[in-house]
Amino acid sequence: MTGPARAIELFYDGDCPLCAREARALGRLDRRGRLRLTDLAAPGFDAAATGIPMERLMERIHGRLPDGTIVEGVEVFRRAYAAVGFGPLVALTRLPGLSHLLDLAYGWFARNRLRLTGRCAAGACGREGSTASASPDRSRRTASAT
Repeated sequence: MTGPARAIELFYDGDCPLCAREARALGRLDRRGRLRLTDLAAPGFDAAATGIPMERLMERIHGRLPDGTIVEGVEVFRRAYAAVGFGPLVALTRLPGLSHLLDLAYGWFARNRLRLTGRCAAGACGREGSTASASPDRSRRTASAT
């Protein structure tokens, strides 16, 4: 007998405290092994293997479905939370109005997460919403991955 099919591979920034906390919470909830959590900040992570440039991966959350389709933003959270058993709650997030508000809120967070999590290196978050590298170490990974 084979195990459950993966629902989504979630690419998250392990250097982002909020992002890492969310990934850990999802991992604890994933009792059926439906998620694959991939840390962009892990040593050896290769953005080229995803087909998505590192800079784009860092702009917002991405996920890969079993058929290879890439999803981004709030849809990644919907898929991940549905996979761990929160389907009825996820359905509410698709309601007109609420769906739009969630997309707007996540977009604002994604643009500002480095600043919000205290990870702006000198000049890295100079313009509002920049997703530039948060640290010299991140800059090396980003530059080498793209």
